[in-house]
Amino acid sequence: MAPFDDIASALAGVGPRLKRLRTQRGLSLATLSEQTGISKSTLSRLEVGQRRPSLELLLPIVRAYRIPLDELIGGPEVSDPRIRPTPRRVDGSVVLALSRQPGPLHTFKTIIPPDRSTPTLCTHEGYEWLYVVSGRLRLVLADQDLVLEAGEAAEFDTRFPHWFGSTGTGPVEVLNILGPQGERIHMRVKPDAGNTDAIE
Repeated sequence: MAPFDDIASALAGVGPRLKRLRTQRGLSLATLSEQTGISKSTLSRLEVGQRRPSLELLLPIVRAYRIPLDELIGGPEVSDPRIRPTPRRVDGSVVLALSRQPGPLHTFKTIIPPDRSTPTLCTHEGYEWLYVVSGRLRLVLADQDLVLEAGEAAEFDTRFPHWFGSTGTGPVEVLNILGPQGERIHMRVKPDAGNTDAIE
């Protein structure tokens, strides 16, 4: 986007922000006019975009609202941060994506049924962190066969053969964070000491 377009876009957003600020604070145009010395008609035209905002007009308004000028000009719109994941079934488990922005790390909540208890090991590039929210998780990593209780976490290099599922005694709820090779968090499951590809 060209600099001129950036300026035009920033100025176009001033009116809606002015109206939102005034509405949120429960102020009438008359009250804001008294506080700023700007006529009601000018304030109204600013809010609907019929009057071009200038420093002469905006400075008294930001003083009245006690906000920095850059919050009014060019401030990014804050979208709703809540994530409403859509459950989907993957190999019998229910998976909910807990992150929506594209990036190196992906977060999921996985609900594993009791009957997913037969290991089928796989390998792939990346790094994975698991946290058991409820139930008992069976984690097979290379030649290790582990059981993680609720509140326990594991972290491992997914280039090692691995699988996780239920112990067969009930469903398991797990938080997963998947990252590219080299992305590590804090805790890790110790790999086989004899493996030449062992994690540092």
